Formats: sequence, C-alpha cells, structure tokens
Amino acid sequence: MLNFDFDPSGKATPTLGISNQSARSPRVKCPTVIGLYGVSDTELGQQNFAFYEGSVVIDALVPDGLDAFKRMNDQDKTCWREKAISYIADACTTSGYIGLVAGHFIFWDDGSEDAGHRVWTERDAEVFTHILYLTVPPHDVVERRANDRHRQRSVVPQDHIRKWQQAEYEELRRICLRRKIIFTATPALTGAGSALILSMLRQTEPYSLSCAQNRLDETRCYGGLRRGQTLIAEDTGQLFWEVALADTMPQREDPLKMLFSSPFGYSYTAFLQAAFIYQSVDEGKFDNYCEQAASAATIHPEIVSLLKEAAERRVGAIILTCGVRLIWQKILDAAGLSHTVEVIGAGRIQDHLVITGRTKRDLVARLRDVHHICVCAFGDSTLDLPMLKEAEKAIVVVGEEHTRSRSMEAALLDAIVNDGLQANQWLLPNNATPRLDTYLLPLFETGGSNFIDSVIRLFGLRRVLHATEECAAKLLMTPMRDARISGPALQEAHGSVGRYLATTLLPKLVGLEEVPIPHVQGNQTTGHRLRHERKTVIVALMRGGEPMALGVYKALPLAMFVHAKKPEELNNEHLDGRETVVLVDSVVNSGKSVEEFVQRIRTLASTIRIVVVAGVIQAQSLSDGLLGDILARDDNVGFISLRLSDNKYTGKGTTDTGNRLFNSTHID
Repeated sequence: MLNFDFDPSGKATPTLGISNQSARSPRVKCPTVIGLYGVSDTELGQQNFAFYEGSVVIDALVPDGLDAFKRMNDQDKTCWREKAISYIADACTTSGYIGLVAGHFIFWDDGSEDAGHRVWTERDAEVFTHILYLTVPPHDVVERRANDRHRQRSVVPQDHIRKWQQAEYEELRRICLRRKIIFTATPALTGAGSALILSMLRQTEPYSLSCAQNRLDETRCYGGLRRGQTLIAEDTGQLFWEVALADTMPQREDPLKMLFSSPFGYSYTAFLQAAFIYQSVDEGKFDNYCEQAASAATIHPEIVSLLKEAAERRVGAIILTCGVRLIWQKILDAAGLSHTVEVIGAGRIQDHLVITGRTKRDLVARLRDVHHICVCAFGDSTLDLPMLKEAEKAIVVVGEEHTRSRSMEAALLDAIVNDGLQANQWLLPNNATPRLDTYLLPLFETGGSNFIDSVIRLFGLRRVLHATEECAAKLLMTPMRDARISGPALQEAHGSVGRYLATTLLPKLVGLEEVPIPHVQGNQTTGHRLRHERKTVIVALMRGGEPMALGVYKALPLAMFVHAKKPEELNNEHLDGRETVVLVDSVVNSGKSVEEFVQRIRTLASTIRIVVVAGVIQAQSLSDGLLGDILARDDNVGFISLRLSDNKYTGKGTTDTGNRLFNSTHID
C-alpha cells in the first residue's frame, strides 16, 4: 500500500507498504482522482490533496523496483500500471483525500518515429474522474530535461516537444469524451492552476444550483421567465466557436457539438465540461469572441417589443440560458434592454454557474414557491420542457424548421399527452410551420398590451391564497356562519380562523426564517418563525377585524398590534422600520375600505409588503373589482382568506358580522 502522511506545511511524505488485499482492483470509481499529464509541479500546499507520482508507485509495487519494470514486456507493464492506479484508488477511498496522479500518457523521446508509445490503460479510464493537462511551453520542457540531474535524458528539439504535447492533448481529450471524464488544460499548477483544481472539486450539481439560486434571489423580477435562445434564431454557442476556431484552429470541429453528441449527452457533467472548455480560452480572447458572437446575432423584433412593453408595465424578464451569459449581456446592451432584463447563464468555470434543464426547472419552482411570483416561461427545446411544466403559463417558441431542435417534437407530444403540459406555440417568424397541430398546441398571439395585461392579472391572482375547499376551513367556518353563535363564542371562532390563516397561508406569501431554539433533550436545534416577524405590524380594522386580528397576533407574538378604524389613524410611527403590514378584517365585500387603507399605507411606505387577511372575501372584487385593481398595479400586495364567496350580500343589523361579534345586533 502506498500511503501519504501530511505534515503541517501541507507537503506529502510517502510511507510504503505492500498488501495483497490492496492489490485487488476495486470495482467502484474513487470519489475524485485527478490525472495530471504534461510537466507537473507538486507544490500545491493543500492538505486535502494526496499527490502521487506514477513511476514512484510502480517502483514501490514491483519486486526489484522500476529497473525490473523497464525490462518487462508491454503486457506485463500494462498489468503493473493497472495495479498501480488501483492502489491509488484504494488509498484515496480509504483516506478520503483527493488524488492527484502525475504520470505519462505517451512516450515519444525519439522524434524520428511517426508516433509515440501510448501507456494509458483501461483501469486509468475507470479510476480517473478528471484529467488536467499542463500546457508548459516547449522551451521550458527542453530546459527542464537538460537540467534533470536524476535521469539521463536525450536531447529533443522544441518542435518535437510541441508535436508530442499536441498528440497527448488531442488523444486525451477524445478519450475523456468517450469515457465521460472531465478534461481541461492549464499552464501550471501554481496560482490559476491550483484554483482550477479547487473549482473542479467544488463544482458539484448542488453547489451550482445554490449559486444559480443566489443569483436569482439578487434579481429584481416581477414575473416572466424567458430562455435565451428563443430570443434569436442563431445558436450563441455555435456563433462563439465559429469565431474562436476561425481565429485559432479552423480545421477543428466545434467542441460543443462533439461534447453533446458524446456519451456525456446533456447531463450536468456535460455542461460542467463545457464550462471547462470555455475556461481554456484566453480571457482576453474570450471577451472578444463573445463580442463578435453577439454582433452576429439578430434578436427577434417581436421579442424586443414584448420585453419593452413588459418593462413599461413592471413585468420583469429574465433570460435563463445554458449558454454563455456574457454573450447575452452584450446582445441586450445592443438592443437597449440591459437595464430591464436580467441574465442568468453559464460561462467559464470561474463564474460558478452551470445551467442545465434541471436548473431551469428548479429556478422556476423557486420563483413560484419562495418568491411567490407568477412565471410565464418561453422555451424551444427539450431542455426547456421541465421549466415549461413548472410555469403558470408556458409558451413554446417555434422557429423556422432548419433552426428547430430535432428532438423536441416527440418530447413535446409526450409532455402534452402524458404529463399534462398545457402550452401555446409562438411562431417566430409568423410564417413558420407550426409544431404538432394547433389543437394540441394552440397558437399564441402577443396582442401587445393585452398579453401583458393577462400576465399581470395572472400574477395578481398568484398572490391570492384561500382555503375554501380545505376540510379544516369547512370546520372553522361553520361556527362563523351559525346564526345561533354570537358574542365571545363567535369572537373565539374568529380568533381560531386568524391563527389558522397566520400559520398555514401567511408564511406562503411572506416566507419563513430559521431561529435557534433549545431542544427538550438539552441541545440546540433549529426552529422557524414568520419572516421578519419582529418587523411585522398587525392592523385590526375596527371593529369587526379585531377578534380575527388577535388570533393572528397569537401566532405572531413578536409582531406589533395596532387598532385602526380609519386609514388616517395609521402614521409613520406604526410603519417605520417595518417590513410587512397585515391588515385584518372579518369580511371584505367591495374592497373599498381595504383600498383606502392600502392607499394610506402607500403614502407612508411605498415598498412595504401588505397582506390582507380576512375570513371571507367576495370573489368578484378580486377578479374584476377594486381588489383586482390593487393586485394589478401593486405587486407587493397579497390577499389571504378562509374562503372566497360569490355572495355579494352586505350584512345589516342582525346579519352584520360586527354586530354579531359584540352582541349589538339590535343596533341598525
């Protein structure tokens, strides 16, 4: 067994031992083993790395050492090379360290030979999770060989070193594509090279999703999610590599086409590999290639009009793309949309964002479930289908036949027939041939302001929560509607409703926050409370709203409680430093009183969140009445009700809720 002990300086010190058990090749791949090819520098200074020199491991394993190994035939050498990489796999699995293995891929000292001797084994392909090729300048390699005091090396010209390196690079790249091994190149293992290795280790799918979620949370969006490629007919990745390859290697094939047609497919690992491919492009050239790709792209004028209309109506837009974010940022700059449209996209590995179809789906779900935003999603390929299924409104963008995703047709039909996807198709240009048929996938017409109005209305209704059909709601509303119950008993029933709504529906609009609490077993654990509970003010609309408001107050004991019969009774002292206002009334009919309170609050605090909580809300006031108007113009207002009612009846005397609550039914 070859082990490495680590001293405080971070350097690895080998201790050798042989064990028959370790000689058996494990059948599972080590968590992370990185192959280093080219000329390596072992001074990494990272205590979670275990560095192995392939020849040193062979020398330790083979009886009589490296000299005996060199005298073997090719078949025996391959056998011992496979045993060596298996030992390393065992050691990394046992220790938990990340393996860095420096070795050779091709021996080609004699420049007179047409090709070098490849020493890669099948076991290497099973063990390595990443391959890092060190692109050391040929003149440095020649100098290092000449100054090597430990081995007598032949003199090899720089041109042959360059040819040798190119052969290794290209062969390793092709092998990694076939075997789904992450491959990239770097000039050295110090500085940027070490950072690249750390990026390799950190860039897991959960980490990438976390970065994308953080980026999403930083945006100021009010609705609408759009995928990048649907904005233009061209593929931005293809445009980038047309420019890049024309500048460097015109004879090479587009590396992204090679990647996505390989066994990688469209997996997370494939998009991660794409980020490493972009990382290999010189930073200055990368920016220039993005600029040229953006200049070659033509954004659909219909999309420009829609995005501008959305910006004017405060409907936010996000371009969510698996492609390079910088290209889209430059496209938006040229179209004058960069200040109103956000871009969440991939790029080089240093950007920490790897966007996949699953990422798109999860971000749409986050907009809906965490930010409570209605999402209208536009997409044109199979990567967009998970996102389209999560959106409230789904639009399939259909371009000209030669630009369409070939695999989309069957996948789209399956999503509609078997997964219940309901979507429209938008023909861009408008003379494009529809996908499927217009019955399964009806045509979409933007209709200018009409479409934006529908999005705003849809977004508004997303901020209306009620429990009308819930079993608990039916039990809770029974005593409220029972004509025999009044006074303290009815007040208690209203209080129960307030507490129920505050614990079940209010957190869905406002959110929760974690709080440390002592556990009954003596340790600390995590509890939850309403987000910004200490910065919440509960306003009881007097007099009918007080009992229910007190029930809300019991669920939010850290909030401030205020009585208000008229809007003017609210002032700056009540709202200063607050994040949320909860207006509580027992019944909301036309919504006139609610509208007056909302207007008053907006004169004092223009951005504070307002949530109206009621036992009953008249449904028509939300759809096309005063409350619907509030939802359409103010995206920071929401409504919560135990039930929605189609009944427009306004109580009076014995039927007035306030009179019943306080036993004043004899007063008209």
